[in-house]
This record gives sequence, structure tokens and C-alpha cells, in this order.
Amino acid sequence: MQAGKRYTLWQLINWQRKYLFIFLVLDSIPVILYYFTDHSWIPIPWQPLSLIGIAVAFYLGFKNNSSYERLWEARKIWGGIVNESRSITIMFRDFVTNEYAKEPQPEETLFTITKRLVHRHIAWMYALTFQLRKLQEWEHDDKRNSRFRTYLGLNYSETQFDELAKFLSEADLKYIKQKGNKASHLLSLQSADIKQLKFQGLVDDFRHMEIVSKISRLYELQGQSERIKNFPFPRQYATANFFFVCTFLFLLPFGMLSIFNGFADGTMIWLSIPFSILCSMVFWTMEMIGEYSENPFEGLYNDVPITSMARSIEIDIRQMLEETDLPEPMKPLGPFRMLW
Repeated sequence: MQAGKRYTLWQLINWQRKYLFIFLVLDSIPVILYYFTDHSWIPIPWQPLSLIGIAVAFYLGFKNNSSYERLWEARKIWGGIVNESRSITIMFRDFVTNEYAKEPQPEETLFTITKRLVHRHIAWMYALTFQLRKLQEWEHDDKRNSRFRTYLGLNYSETQFDELAKFLSEADLKYIKQKGNKASHLLSLQSADIKQLKFQGLVDDFRHMEIVSKISRLYELQGQSERIKNFPFPRQYATANFFFVCTFLFLLPFGMLSIFNGFADGTMIWLSIPFSILCSMVFWTMEMIGEYSENPFEGLYNDVPITSMARSIEIDIRQMLEETDLPEPMKPLGPFRMLW
């Protein structure tokens, strides 16, 4: 996620530089052919082209609205994870007591149990971020985007889960590394641990139900994240929009010729090139913004910064346990001021 006020004009141009060159070539060819040859049929009437442009604009608006909904839903889901993480940490801290214990435990033991539960929750958050960054077939994986992920350290690898060793016991880490959906099984371990504490009387029935309801809520938030990650923006809409935009941009310079050809000075037709490029860039930028907003967890410029959010949650809830050996909050990185 870009954490500055806005992208600069140069950053926007740099993002689209390949397409800028393509439009320069494509928009120049009709003008050159018309000016230096007798192909007077090249200009096409603007009226039918404008109808296509209006239809494409409506379609782009629909796609961008839908893409923004996916992006904003992802942000709301992780906002829910922030809130539920704070709530469940307070429950772990205050609900594990000797009040109904069959065999009362020392305060140090109770704190160790609480710390184990909280740290396992932190491991769940990071495991979820790793899983959400595993690329799907429809996500962007060209060389440029791969370099960007490498720069931020977001390329998915099974070895990433080794980083969870600082939050998990050796047995827990070994257990989840044998599973497919590791985040899901970490929540399963939490539930089993709370159940055992209930049998020991360290958590009473009512408190057990409250904690389990929070774990169920975390499952729900994880499932919502996975739904966005694993179900793409419907391909029929994305495909139709792409071809409609390409068709319009291909015809655009021919329509521009019909406008600038009407001036008495024949050299005015050269103005159709910059105006065609400008219009093409507007429509294509709208298409690209919608396309990159479809996938809010792929580890690129406009993603929800789930790793930064997980780090902030970690710091927050570990402070609730009065821990002091905390990591630093993530700072925006590089000229794009990226949070990831």
C-alpha cells in the first residue's frame, strides 16, 4: 500500500511507461499514413466511436466499483482481525485464573499459559499473511512485479513458516508444518488448549464459551480473507472489459483524425497524436487500477498492508502482557513509501 499522500506524476508515468510507448506508436501510425499518403478513408466518424467510448466508460466504472469493493472488504476484514485480536488477548489474560481450578497453579504458570496462547495467536496472524501472499494463477506475476515482491520480501515460500518458531513450541511448529492450511490448524490448537484448561478448571464454562466464540469469529475472518484470495473477480467481466477497452483504444486515433482534419491548416492533424495518447492513458489507467485492485493480497503496490497490520497487532497485544522485547513498527519503504 502506498502510504504517502498520493503517487507522484512521475511514478504514475513510470508505472505505465510500457503502455505509453505502445500508444505513441499505435496513435501515430494512422496520422502518418493519412498525412503522407492518399488514404482519405482513414478517419472515421466520431459519433459511433463516442457511443463505444460511453459504453466502455460505464463498464470501466462497474469494474472499478467492484474491484474497490473487494479491496475495501479486505481492509474491513483485517480491521476485524485487529479488534478480535485485542479482545481475545484480554480474555486470555483475564479468564485463565485459579478461581475454579481443581489444582491451583502458581501465578508464573498462569502467565506462561497466557503467553503461550497469545503467542500462538500471533503465529496464526503471520501464518495467515504468508498463505494470503501465495500467488494464484490470475494474479500478476511478470518480472517487474516479481522484482517488487522480492524487494519487499513477499515471495511465498514454505520456509517462511520457520519464522513462527519464536512464537510456537517445537511440537506446535512440527504439527502445523505437516498441514496444508496452517493458519486454520493453529486456531484448532488454540481450541484444544482452551478445552484442556477447562478440564483443569483454569477456565470456567462461561469463559470457555466466550473464548471459543472468539476463535469461531477468527475462523470466520480467515475464511472471508480466503474467499477474496481464492475466488477471482469473475473472468467474464474482466475479459469483456479488457477487449472492449482495447477495441476502443485501437479505434480512438482514427476518430481523432476526423476531428482535427476539419481545421483549415492541415498540420493540425498532428495534434490528434497527443490527444489520442492522453485519452488512451486515461482509459487504460482506469483499466489497470481496477485490475490491480481486484487482488488485495497479492503483495503489490495497492494491497492491504496485512504484514504491517500483523506487526502492529503483535506489538499491541504483547504490550498487554507487559512484554518489552518488541519489534519496531514497520515504516514506509522506498520512494513509493510502501507498507506491505
